[in-house]
Amino acid sequence: MLNMADRLRAYREEESGLRWEGHFGDYLELVKRNPSIANTAHARVYDMIAATGIEEVDGHKVYHFFDNEMFGIDLALERLVEEYFHSAARRLDVKKRILLLMGPVSGGKSTLVSVLKRGLEEYSRTDRGAMYAIAGCPMQEEPLHLIPQALRSDFERDLGVRIEGELCPVCRFHLQHTYGNNPMDVPVKRMVFSEAGRIGIGTFSPSDPKSQDIADLTGSVDLATIAEYGSESDPRAFRFDGELNKANRGILEMQEMLKIDTKFLYHLLSLTQEGNFKAGRFALISADEVVIAHTNETEYQAFISNKKNEALHSRMIVMPIPYSLRVSDEVKIYEKLIRHSDLKDVHIAPHGLSTAAIFTVLSRLKPSAKTELMNKLRVYDGAVSGLSDVDVQELMAEYPDEGMNGVDPRYVMNRISSTLVRNNANCIHPLDILRGLKDGLGQHASIRSEDKEALQNFIAVARREYDDIAKKEVQRAFVYSYEQSAQSIFNNYLDNIEAFCNRQTISDPVTGEPINPDERLMRSIEEQIGVTENAKRQFREELLIRISSYARRGKPFTYDSHDRLKEAIEKKLFSDLKDVVKITTSVKNPDPDQLKRMNQVLDTLVAQHGYCPTCANETLKYVGSLLSR
Repeated sequence: MLNMADRLRAYREEESGLRWEGHFGDYLELVKRNPSIANTAHARVYDMIAATGIEEVDGHKVYHFFDNEMFGIDLALERLVEEYFHSAARRLDVKKRILLLMGPVSGGKSTLVSVLKRGLEEYSRTDRGAMYAIAGCPMQEEPLHLIPQALRSDFERDLGVRIEGELCPVCRFHLQHTYGNNPMDVPVKRMVFSEAGRIGIGTFSPSDPKSQDIADLTGSVDLATIAEYGSESDPRAFRFDGELNKANRGILEMQEMLKIDTKFLYHLLSLTQEGNFKAGRFALISADEVVIAHTNETEYQAFISNKKNEALHSRMIVMPIPYSLRVSDEVKIYEKLIRHSDLKDVHIAPHGLSTAAIFTVLSRLKPSAKTELMNKLRVYDGAVSGLSDVDVQELMAEYPDEGMNGVDPRYVMNRISSTLVRNNANCIHPLDILRGLKDGLGQHASIRSEDKEALQNFIAVARREYDDIAKKEVQRAFVYSYEQSAQSIFNNYLDNIEAFCNRQTISDPVTGEPINPDERLMRSIEEQIGVTENAKRQFREELLIRISSYARRGKPFTYDSHDRLKEAIEKKLFSDLKDVVKITTSVKNPDPDQLKRMNQVLDTLVAQHGYCPTCANETLKYVGSLLSR
């Protein structure tokens, strides 16, 4: 394993390997071999996303570029990539639009932009994402801009590229005065995107309208050199360090764009529509960059209702970024936030995050006449119950704006943090999380008093779901400690269904006399999983076929080889043991046998279900109290 010094040395060597320097003629040879290095900014971003893989899932495209970063917004991401980046990469008209991400607070808008910016930094370090710029250019200029307009059509045909844009004032000056108008002498180097280094990635954030200067976007006169060069129109006396300059060929993030003074926004009109902007006393300056802005729905509605902003409306592509509506994806969001926080060393009991996610997702769903809200939640998570494919499609299309409001993930994380601090614990239980969520309803500024009752009801629903899950988990732990009993019930059931299907008798285990199959025993198991009287023969025959299939392959068929049968036997056994469980979990001074059984169950919860001794004991006691009611 490399020590720290070796790692730093290896990193320096890697950085050295990214350096490339040559002249314009060398660059032309590179473009001829690989025209994609001259891609536009939109094409580069799309290629970056596509490079990590695209998968077709249920008729929709999933982009692996967003794996482990963005969860629960696959459809929004598909629309974003296909309708904006893919189309813009093909030079369609959306390339001339500002991309505006619009959605609720803490919905992932800024995270999405951050993922794209970090991805672009990493992509520019790969062979596929390598790109080049005129050395010394403050705007990391595309070297092909050195080709005069009169020759561009020939070069485009020979190189297989499109050349758009003009040299920036600095490069134009040096071409004329330093290199004697000979493009072949102009030095070119490889560039690597860096937000920290302000190379190809810029961020513009609103501040006090009275003090914010347009120079933050377009650059400004260099007061230290203007006396030397004598004119504000001399590019050497101008600082091309505005965000529009520095984001050239990459991404410009406009944070909270609609809070920015309108005069700043109009500088983006020319940039998006014509690919250039005005700065100082220079001609229009070419720029090729993806402009991504984000805002919330309230500010967006206020913006479009203002007639003064109509010119900007048509220059925008609005992409809604909703909250996740799948519990499983919401849990992944919490897990990601926890990994990046001091909570990563705290044990969170199984189902704690999913119980919180049930509450938050319920708050985002809209009631439907087609099914109850909890069933709708399960439909979104892929567990379709009692609904046809058409019903599911209609249900999910009923409210196009579903997910644009509700409880945000930050609220959940804040309440978990508060609960941990208050309890000073190393383990947090689902009930602790639910109590924390409920206690915080009156403290959260974004939660209106009229919504409080509905949210309390959602917490109650989430708790009922957790109660069912906890009882099943403890049930399985008890069944495991009675595994021999489960296997015995399983063998007895199989003997009886085999005799039933073959119209045979079985031997009485005591007298050895032939008797008919025990219908009461078979039905007591089958009823646990809803097998009706009419469906019992089909269920039993299907089991025998499965057993024969296992036998042909030389595989043993045990009680857990068939999921539904396993569930039925566990429920049957737990039903038989219910009184034992109730007594074992609720007795204050258990006898040695009860204590042994409790310890076996606790060990099972810890070893097989992800509990720690603290939350396992708490869950066991809680389930005991539920059974005693």
